[in-house]
Amino acid sequence: MVGDLAGDRTQRLALPLAGRALLPCALMLMTMLAGCLPNADRLDPALDVPGAYRAASGKADAALPPLDWWRGFKSKELTALIEEAQIVNLDIAAASARIKQADAQARIAGAALLPVVDANGNASHSRRSLTTSGGTSNAGSGQREGNLYSTSLSASYEIDFWGKNRALLEAARNTAVASRYDREVVALSTAAAVANTYFLVLASQDRLNNARENVKSAQRVLNLIRERLAAGTTSGLEVAQQEALVAQQRALIPTYTQTLQQNIAVLAVLIARPPERVSIRGGSTRRLALPRVTPGLPSDLLVQRPDIREAEANLAAANANVNAARAAFLPSIQLTGQDGFQSAIFRSLIRPESLFFSLAASITQPIFDGGNLLGNLEQQQGRQEELVQTYRKTVIQAFADVDQALIAVKQQAEFERLQAQVVEASRRAFQIAETRLREGTVDLVTVLQTQQTLYQAVDSLVQARLARLQAIVGLYQALGGGWPPADAEIEAATNGYVWGGIPVPAPKQ
Repeated sequence: MVGDLAGDRTQRLALPLAGRALLPCALMLMTMLAGCLPNADRLDPALDVPGAYRAASGKADAALPPLDWWRGFKSKELTALIEEAQIVNLDIAAASARIKQADAQARIAGAALLPVVDANGNASHSRRSLTTSGGTSNAGSGQREGNLYSTSLSASYEIDFWGKNRALLEAARNTAVASRYDREVVALSTAAAVANTYFLVLASQDRLNNARENVKSAQRVLNLIRERLAAGTTSGLEVAQQEALVAQQRALIPTYTQTLQQNIAVLAVLIARPPERVSIRGGSTRRLALPRVTPGLPSDLLVQRPDIREAEANLAAANANVNAARAAFLPSIQLTGQDGFQSAIFRSLIRPESLFFSLAASITQPIFDGGNLLGNLEQQQGRQEELVQTYRKTVIQAFADVDQALIAVKQQAEFERLQAQVVEASRRAFQIAETRLREGTVDLVTVLQTQQTLYQAVDSLVQARLARLQAIVGLYQALGGGWPPADAEIEAATNGYVWGGIPVPAPKQ
């Protein structure tokens, strides 16, 4: 029995003579096919990186934004809202779930590089038909009914000779990297949305308070005009005109109140709460500090903006997919094996004479598939070209975003300064007009004009302040959020992620 098993093993392992003769030809064919495949060189994005921002002034790194850039506005309530949103925001949570999916997909892709091992067990009871196995004349040649027990381990492994599975793993890992940068994009957008919405709440409160103050001052002027009407020094027309102005200012109060409540509801969604559970104290935009921000160098933006890094990771994944599509043209080599015990009697199952095994190797070379492999390669190459252009556009758009944000910060600051002068002059004119109205030395048309000019100027100043605050937030967002200090770069690299050779910093808090 032992001799038979040894002979069977030798017979299974030996290659037929014809197979040995064809092996050099097969290897030569593989080499020829590898040389005929299209070039897999990565496409050059050909970036044009300027040396400095056109709208920047002063030293480029004088005041780089910190990681917790929102604290620069000196508002404890704003800081609490943004930091809460970073933890509970539903968009960020969904982006984190996409990271989990991408990691799982990378694990699935990596499984192809390892052998598959299965444990098998089987027990069967069967009865043989005598009529289909030779009739009654053969009834005594063997058992008609019996059992069969077997237990074995089977393994299969595909040799990744051409790197197809490694390329697919690299693509999956880079996709996982892109998902982490996508979360950073969502987190940054969420922080900016919370800040801008909070500023809208403050601006609505400012406009609401201004409208109430305007009603008081307009009512005060209306009382003076009514006194003049009682004295017979004016007409009912002037009274009606001033009453219309008072009513106009009162009509603005419900509008501003509606805007205030709607912005609070938007904030509630950003922090994943129902509006009924959110209470915003607010205050005034005038109480907020105005942080000073410098943009750094344009070359720094390539590693600072998460959307650029996401586009870069997606491009790296596309490059790997092209390599995998090229490798699919080449032969695949599969090894399989099985080893175990088989016996008709259970008590003799685990014995040397019950041992059996099988080893096999197969090689498959695609010959004709109707253009499926070529179509897949061209599709991946088209995707690669698309992502190259997407990456270039993302970089150029990032430079444009920073430039536009710098211009907005500068011009909105100048606009607020000039508008403050308009308010000061308008308020002084109104005070003079009101004094002369008491003295009876000014016509009512002048008083009405000075009132309307003041009210419009005050409202425009609130909007100018809001636009300036939002421009600063826009600059933070255009720069990719906060920048880690120089002495923390090594720690960030140590505590971060490394996927596909690309270091990914830990999520910003």
